[in-house]
Amino acid sequence: MSESLVVCDVDEELVKKLKEFRFRKETNNAAIIMKIDKDKQLVILEEEHEDISPDALKDELPERQPRFIVYSYKYEHDDGRVSYPLCFIFSSPVGCKPEQQMMYAGSKNKLVQTVQLTKAFEIRNTEDLTEDWLKEKLGFFR
Repeated sequence: MSESLVVCDVDEELVKKLKEFRFRKETNNAAIIMKIDKDKQLVILEEEHEDISPDALKDELPERQPRFIVYSYKYEHDDGRVSYPLCFIFSSPVGCKPEQQMMYAGSKNKLVQTVQLTKAFEIRNTEDLTEDWLKEKLGFFR
C-alpha cells in the first residue's frame, strides 16, 4: 500500500509576505525561497533575496533537497516592452529522499493556488535554472 500524500499548509506569515511580494514596486529581480517544516507540515520562509539573477539564485538552492521559489523577474520582451512576471519554480532535484519529494509534490498545488500564480515551472537539476531557461519558459506566455 502506498503512503498517503501529505499536503502541507502554508504558514500565515508567509502568505502575508507573498501577497506583499506580489505587489512590490521595485523593478529588480527578487526571490522568496520556501521549504517545508516536516515536523509542523508547514510551508515556511527560508530566505529572501533582492536583486538576484537566475544564475545567482541557483547557487542558493540545495542540490539534494526540494525547494519552492517565487521569483519576480524583469523580463525584456523582443519588442522592447518590459514586464515583471511572478514565477513559481519548484526545485525537485534528482536524488532527494522519496518521502521529501512526495511531501513537496503534494503541497505544490496548494501553494500555487494560495499565491494565485499562473507561471509555475519545475526543475529537476538546480543547474538548469538559468536566464535562458527562464526566458524560454516565459516565452509561452507572450
